[in-house]
Amino acid sequence: MKSAFACALASAVLGLGAAQAETPEVAFNAGVVSDYVFRGASQTGGNAALQGGVDVDWGAFYLGSWASNVDFRDDTDAEIDLYGGYRTEAAGYALDFGAGSYFYVNEPGGADYNYVEFKALASRAIGPATLGAAVYYSFDYFGVDEEAAYVEANAAFIPAAKWTISGAVGHQWLDVSGDYATWNLGAAYALTDQLALDVRYHDMDTPQAEDRVTAGLKFNF
Repeated sequence: MKSAFACALASAVLGLGAAQAETPEVAFNAGVVSDYVFRGASQTGGNAALQGGVDVDWGAFYLGSWASNVDFRDDTDAEIDLYGGYRTEAAGYALDFGAGSYFYVNEPGGADYNYVEFKALASRAIGPATLGAAVYYSFDYFGVDEEAAYVEANAAFIPAAKWTISGAVGHQWLDVSGDYATWNLGAAYALTDQLALDVRYHDMDTPQAEDRVTAGLKFNF
């Protein structure tokens, strides 16, 4: 999986190099959340997480990396993501095509946590609202699952300056573990131009899952 994604990144870098007229833009982010929740499931056992990343945009192409501590009740310490893609527009829609590789530090032998996932996203702004949809696919997903797909519909609305209300509804298909649906709804408030507070409710329809409320601070610079 790692070598396949390395080839994808190399292709993206070649594409970046071809965009001679564009100036690369680098952005950093750092944050803390009360609970790292991914598609409805806690990745930290209900505990807080420190997170951060870097993104490089060069014209329509982008590359990035992001990391967070995790807690799977084993020796795994952290998640490190590497991703890249291409953004464009068509018929009034913003489109995003890319791939990401997810690595887990100190994963136990045989756990098979590391995986690659491909994505296609589309969104459209309608006044103060933005509506979107996303499809993700992995040929060798996290843990015991092999093929996996996730489909999501999402929306964001800006009711007033500094406020954003957003939510998403998704369905995860897994070939070994049970499929499930998940949703979240929350609000973000821009404390400054660089710092935002997000409070969000998450839920998923599996018997062992618990609904949860998270709060997070994110700083962009």
